[in-house]
Amino acid sequence: MDLIVRLEPRLRLDSPMMEDDVVGIRRPLLFSFCFLFSWPLNSCVGFALKDCRISKDNAICSASKLRAVPGDIPASVKTFDLAANKISQIRAGDFINYTALLQLDLKRNSISQIEKGSFTSLRSLRKLNLNNNRLAQLGDVFGGLSNLTELRLMSNDITTVAPSSFQPLTNLTVLDLSFNKLKDLTKVHYALQHLPNLQYLFIRKIGLTIFQSWELTNSTVGLAYLDMSQNYIDVFSISADVFQNLTWLNIGGSQRKQKLSWKIDEPAGLSRVTTLDISGLRLAQKDARGLFQSLNFSLSTLRMNAMKSNLRELLNMSCTIPTLTQLQIRCNTLRQVDSRLLRLCSSVTKLDLADNCIQNMFNDSFRALQGLKSLTLSQNRLSLVPPAVRNLTRLLELDLSSNNISSLGCQDFADLGNLRVLGLDQNSISTVNQCVFKDLTKLEVLKLQINQITELNSAFKIYLPNLRQLKLDKNKLTAIRQGDFEGLRSIQNLSMQRNQLCKLENGSFVGLTMLTDILLQSNEIQETDITAGVFNDLINLRKLSLLDNRIKYKSSSALPSAPFSRLSRLETLAMAGQHSRGRFQLPRNFLQGLTNLLIFDARNVQLTSLHQDTFKYTPRLQKLDISSNELTDVSPRLFDPIQDLRSLYISRTSLLSLDFLNEANLTKLEFLQARRNQYSVITKEQMGALPALVYLDLQGNSFLCDCDNTWFLQWLNKTETQVFDAYNFVCNYPQHLKGLKLLDLDVGSCSVDVEFIYFISTTCAILLFQLAAFTYHFLRWQLAYAYHLFLALLYKRKFRNRQPECLYDAFVSYNTHDEDWVFRELLPKLEEEQGWKLCLHHRDFEPGKPIIDNITQAIYASRKTICVISRRYLESEWCSREIQVASFRLFDEHKDVLILVFLEDIPVWELSPYYRMRKLLKKWTFLSWPRAAQCTDLFWEKLRQALKTRDNVGGELLLLTVKDST
Repeated sequence: MDLIVRLEPRLRLDSPMMEDDVVGIRRPLLFSFCFLFSWPLNSCVGFALKDCRISKDNAICSASKLRAVPGDIPASVKTFDLAANKISQIRAGDFINYTALLQLDLKRNSISQIEKGSFTSLRSLRKLNLNNNRLAQLGDVFGGLSNLTELRLMSNDITTVAPSSFQPLTNLTVLDLSFNKLKDLTKVHYALQHLPNLQYLFIRKIGLTIFQSWELTNSTVGLAYLDMSQNYIDVFSISADVFQNLTWLNIGGSQRKQKLSWKIDEPAGLSRVTTLDISGLRLAQKDARGLFQSLNFSLSTLRMNAMKSNLRELLNMSCTIPTLTQLQIRCNTLRQVDSRLLRLCSSVTKLDLADNCIQNMFNDSFRALQGLKSLTLSQNRLSLVPPAVRNLTRLLELDLSSNNISSLGCQDFADLGNLRVLGLDQNSISTVNQCVFKDLTKLEVLKLQINQITELNSAFKIYLPNLRQLKLDKNKLTAIRQGDFEGLRSIQNLSMQRNQLCKLENGSFVGLTMLTDILLQSNEIQETDITAGVFNDLINLRKLSLLDNRIKYKSSSALPSAPFSRLSRLETLAMAGQHSRGRFQLPRNFLQGLTNLLIFDARNVQLTSLHQDTFKYTPRLQKLDISSNELTDVSPRLFDPIQDLRSLYISRTSLLSLDFLNEANLTKLEFLQARRNQYSVITKEQMGALPALVYLDLQGNSFLCDCDNTWFLQWLNKTETQVFDAYNFVCNYPQHLKGLKLLDLDVGSCSVDVEFIYFISTTCAILLFQLAAFTYHFLRWQLAYAYHLFLALLYKRKFRNRQPECLYDAFVSYNTHDEDWVFRELLPKLEEEQGWKLCLHHRDFEPGKPIIDNITQAIYASRKTICVISRRYLESEWCSREIQVASFRLFDEHKDVLILVFLEDIPVWELSPYYRMRKLLKKWTFLSWPRAAQCTDLFWEKLRQALKTRDNVGGELLLLTVKDST
């Protein structure tokens, strides 16, 4: 899938920059919003979006203050909702990737311009909504929408439509151009020619004053639905058979004093219309007669609402049409209905007289309507059930809602044995007598909500055996007595919301074995009212709502008898919002018997804890809501029995972390909502315990902005879990980062970049290898010499403060290849003839002691060091160390301790690798044996003098010298 990423500078963790300096960042993460208990279990793949949310395949970006189409929506979405934003322009690349999109909603924006090619990629699009924008002209902007079936352009400023504008829309069936400024259909005439499959055309309130059928010629062959309402049409002319398939026509809705001129020159012009709405029109008698004559064999539904005059004449004309079955005459100010009003409407089976201010109705008002099946008298001023309805023996539906009826009599519904639906809601009924419904043996739906009923008076003990649904909401009932509903053997839905119920007796619901849904929210029910026995008869109950009552338990100890032990088929139990003061404890066996419970809602009941055995009776539980409670701790064992849990709501609790998830067995959890808690750190272990998680809502938590949340931030960037509102997560700690967006935090300094380290290490290794090769090839001798020089310095420092006494006159440093000269020439002369005591390594070094220690100790135990130098000597490691130690002693003590004797003539350039040797030769004289070949006595005399001298460091000691010519 294609995701557009826009990155901007981010704040480093150690930066002093505050919130006002932070630049936002847009990138694809993952998230969405799902309404409580409507979250689909297999909803979607995950995405976290900045301004939108994903639900199933729907991208919801409505009311997000967007000024442009966001680019981070997954290309796989099927619907895209951008309604109620501030988008002013649609650009060519805005929808380039959405080839699978089926529905696009752009209503309520400020769109005034659509670039050509903007919809080219939407080849699968079926519905496009551009209502309530600022489009003034329609050009060739719908290219590529060959599969579009519905286009809505209502409430723009459209004045003209290009002839080729709709040409790509070959499959369009619905077009809405209502509430624009076209004024004349000729402006869309040529554009409509390209819509061969158009069936529904809406052109309400576009400023039409004259309609002539030729304006739609060849464009409406298949048109079935035409809505031209709220136009001030003066002339309606049909001169050709352009409505061959039209069945629904609305030209009403505009109340004008001027009468509409109706001209039908084509006899078959409206011959197939079945539904006609002429509400609010003023028709001359001649025109009205011509209209109804043209509809004589097709019209079945007629709406004549708000007809200010000639209503009786129009009824007399229309009711002669034998096919007319449905008649709506609302808002006509009929204060009373007599037998003459509807005397010709014998074919009508559905009559709507709502909102007519009717106060009186004669007993024979419906005498002519013996086949009437549905009667609506709502929103009138009736003070009692009109006796006229008793004659309608075939009546199936009767709506008397929103009147002033205060009481019901035993004969009010006599002879209405076929009635199926009865609406008495929104009246002032205070009592219901036992005999009121005695004749309604087939009644299935009874609406009594929003009245003043205080007692049921056994009204449902015997009668209404076929009732399926009973609504008693918003009355003043205080108690349900034993057997109050005993006669309702077939009831499935019972609603008693917003009463004042404070007492439920045992046997209150006896006989209601077919009941599946009961709504008891917003009453005064207490825990003593739901003791064992109250619900025992509801063996087929699926949903029980006890929201917003006064149920409170003080202990989690097991109850003697569980209140729902017989409700084994219950799937939904809602107990949220109990109003009792004090803390709430849920008894550990409260849910005993609910083996098929799927949803448990315990929001805002002041729970402080949950016993770990609470859910051991509900193994199939899938949705659990314990939000808005004072829970400080949740045991992981609480979730052991409910391993099928899919959705968990723990928002606004006192939990400080989600650590309980680490050990809870919630491997199937897909939805987790944990808003407005104190979760400062989200860990890898917590999210790792939820492998199936699809949706995560952590909105409003107090996040810690430091390295502890490094893993969470990295997880947000790569997870497939939707994280709702992630772009608005803010830091609360530390103080200098408070208010900073969490996703703007740079945690690069918190983690080691292994790849970067590998790169640096490899680079350094290569450079080191190259340096070593270069050094070996060009500087190996200088390097070797420096190494030995360092070792000599090290050992010199070791012995400088603990010098032994001078045991020898001289230490002789030589190479083994030169020992023949040492033993044959040097020793006899110096020891035997001159009497000096020499130190030789082969006889005077201490066995078992490190060589370097022997060398150093021998040099510092001798007054002088005689170095017998040859080419072999210069190449010897140990000889080099001996001369180095001796030279350090020379420079450190400023004593004449070093005597150089060369056995070979060695040019100065050959001494280049031996930097210290060259340095010595620059400053000191030396003896050369080859040059003393003709005068050996002088050589030995000079050597004797050198051994004899002590502190004359700077004097010339020898006559035979060699200068460095470089």
